[in-house]
Amino acid sequence: MGRQIRVRGGALALALVLGLSGCAGSTGGADGKPDGKSGGGPSGKASAPGPSAPAGGGKPAAGDVLPGMVTAAVARTRLAGLKVAKPGTMAGYSRDKFTHWAEQGNKCDTREVVLKRDGSGVTQDAECRAVSGSWKSLYDGSATTDPGKLDIDHMVPLAEAWRSGAAGWDVARRKAFANDLTHPQLLAVSAASNRSKGDQSPDLWQPTDKSSWCQYGRAWTVVKSDYGLTVTEPERAMLTTMIDTCGR
Repeated sequence: MGRQIRVRGGALALALVLGLSGCAGSTGGADGKPDGKSGGGPSGKASAPGPSAPAGGGKPAAGDVLPGMVTAAVARTRLAGLKVAKPGTMAGYSRDKFTHWAEQGNKCDTREVVLKRDGSGVTQDAECRAVSGSWKSLYDGSATTDPGKLDIDHMVPLAEAWRSGAAGWDVARRKAFANDLTHPQLLAVSAASNRSKGDQSPDLWQPTDKSSWCQYGRAWTVVKSDYGLTVTEPERAMLTTMIDTCGR
């Protein structure tokens, strides 16, 4: 959604000559809290000086349910390149500092876009809310036809991001991170699995369905790599174990 730029008096003529216009790019909760329509905060598509969009137009590749994924070999290389550091403090953290869910056009916010993307046969009402469809949760394999039983998980939870580098980001970058539709950061999963995960890193929480570990480890690594976030030694060890389930 473009920014509106007001010009007054003589500035109007200059604006017309120069053809000034504003624009904002669009990019795409866990932390153990329920998800829903955003109740406030700035509206408009998320924009930030975030990482470049991966190939594929933000759609999952064959065999994956998340967009922006890489092969196991690339994930191992990315993981080896991540900076290892102790987690930062939670001082100053608030979920409200990561604006979500941002509007994505056609009355849809980020949550509804992900529900549509991750489901099968999804129908939406005039307000873009999912009213029917079927979904399978990657983390625990549970299936549902009730969108109300789903949360939109942040692969790397907002609080975990805060502890590993996001505390130093500006508002725009945090908004982009919380609404990232092109990297493997957002996923519709069962509310039970999302709230069990909370804001924990892979060394502290793993999906109960081990068949998802290959995707989970690669996705977590891609997000942390693309956003320049740090990992701990135990976190990296568990990510290695997860990626190794992919085979060679």
